[in-house]
Amino acid sequence: MGTPRNLGAVLLSAAFVLLFALPSAAQSIADLQSQFDRETDSVRKAKLLVKLGDAQFDETRKAGAAGDNNTVGYTLEKYRDNVRAAFAALKKQHPNAEKHSNGYRQLEMHVSKGIREVQEAMTAAPDPYKPPLQIVRTDLIAVDKELIKLLFPHQPTDQPPSPPPPEKEP
Repeated sequence: MGTPRNLGAVLLSAAFVLLFALPSAAQSIADLQSQFDRETDSVRKAKLLVKLGDAQFDETRKAGAAGDNNTVGYTLEKYRDNVRAAFAALKKQHPNAEKHSNGYRQLEMHVSKGIREVQEAMTAAPDPYKPPLQIVRTDLIAVDKELIKLLFPHQPTDQPPSPPPPEKEP
């Protein structure tokens, strides 16, 4: 086992981590948001959304646990707005998602995660806070469906296949 001196060093290190990690989490969201807003390359913007979105989800969970439903709603609405911005940038710079799927794939996977996060927030939120969260969820579902359609444009339809042509007799 460790000596008391080593234990003290471990505890001191843990204290520094707690002391500096908590304030930097909020700062990192602001820094990530600023970086996201400045990013002009759509693929890098979509990849940055993954980091920013994860940080926003962490903030949402902490705010929800603290009963701060206004922050939960605001943060998830900001996430939705960021998704829209990244998606619009991708469509503008790389309109053919099937050929240039980088960025689209990351965005689609993260939007799916975002839909689950919003659903969890809705489950925990008091009734007055649910309608705005439902709007965010509906918007994210619409973006997700469009992403899937762009990534996989040659999906079979829901219609039954047409019967094969009659065979010709020799």
